[in-house]
Amino acid sequence: MMTTPKGKAKGRVAGFETRRRAAEILKSVLAGGTFEPLGEGAMAERRDRALVNRLITTALRRSGHLDLVLGALLERGMPPRSGIFEGALRIGLAELIFLDGADHSAVFVAVEIIRADRRAGRFAGLANAVLRQAQRERDKWAGLSPVQAIPVAAARRWGTIYDEDVLSGFGAALIDGAALDLTVKTDAGGWAERLGGAVLGDRTVRIERRDRRVDELDGYADGVWWVQDFAASLPARMVDAPAGALVLDLCAAPGGKTAQLVAQGYEVVAVDIDGDRMARVEANHSRLGLSAELVVADALDFDDGRKFDAILLDAPCTATGTFRRHPEALINRSLKDISRMAALQARLIDHALMLLKPGGVLVYCTCSLEREEGEEQAEAAIRRHAGLQISPPGLSGPWAGTGAVDPKGWLRTHPAMHVGNMAGMDGFFAVRFKFA
Repeated sequence: MMTTPKGKAKGRVAGFETRRRAAEILKSVLAGGTFEPLGEGAMAERRDRALVNRLITTALRRSGHLDLVLGALLERGMPPRSGIFEGALRIGLAELIFLDGADHSAVFVAVEIIRADRRAGRFAGLANAVLRQAQRERDKWAGLSPVQAIPVAAARRWGTIYDEDVLSGFGAALIDGAALDLTVKTDAGGWAERLGGAVLGDRTVRIERRDRRVDELDGYADGVWWVQDFAASLPARMVDAPAGALVLDLCAAPGGKTAQLVAQGYEVVAVDIDGDRMARVEANHSRLGLSAELVVADALDFDDGRKFDAILLDAPCTATGTFRRHPEALINRSLKDISRMAALQARLIDHALMLLKPGGVLVYCTCSLEREEGEEQAEAAIRRHAGLQISPPGLSGPWAGTGAVDPKGWLRTHPAMHVGNMAGMDGFFAVRFKFA
């Protein structure tokens, strides 16, 4: 009988390399990295790329659920210095409990990945025991509530702000992910019909199911629309200035809001510190047939002597409001991160106000669900600057009927909100300031 030398069989197990790749990427994300779905060129086979992306996305979207499973089944907690162990175990559990697949294969491959890793190998037996127990209890773990998918730290923070129904909506949105939203220049109804989507507000087309890449959809090559979540489209609509006004877009990349401002008829100066991202903004604006003055600079240092009629500050933040697309934001954000970003945002607001003409407006926004980066930031700015007031956006804009406009005059969206009969949008805070 032919035998195979020890170690050689590992790579020949069906699905081994695909799942090992997923486990390695997840390990990096758990250590604080970000996850960008694998695209063409990352792996030879399209179906392998799709499986890697699906495994990682499921493990991230079900992070709270998997925390509960691991908390119950790992009596001594996660072993330290264990290499790929946690990544492979989470991938195996995600596949075993939440995806349709062969139970034996999910368990076997996860254990083999751990066994083949230098640091994790000594925990292969532990992994096998955890996976087998989860397999026996799969109905129990598969029946966890949507809100339990939210990692505990985030759920605790939000539990002091939002009620149970909203948190349940957050959990469902985390599991389901986000549809594709497009901001169109004109004729949203016509483009919704052509693309098989629905109109949100007056300029957003939402596509819930698609079988083609974004750049293969009708209208892409003609520059008719750009990708932008409905909630992300609202802050630029709060800029209220005369046609042709000089408007500054601070922290402008990836450029969707810049495109909106240009399309609204303003002369736009867009500033961002990241040259590579600004190059992509320039390429996208070329496709859209839009033109803005693009400046690569630190927003905190930018001052070319001009004063602006209006400023849009989309400040760097923890981005917890984007968890439908980036579920890792709920894993890798701490109270320290929130405090650090809030301090930066305050400095940016103060600097932006120095660049504003008398009587001009500043729209400050973040894609965060944290009050420190939204409501509390707005209140603190008013305390710091005498005469600074909130200029409410009114109720008749594209946000009409969403419940997003707070009585205090700012705008707050979140993933459990509806636009008409369509559920879901990113979490955003936006406020329009004006000196009295």
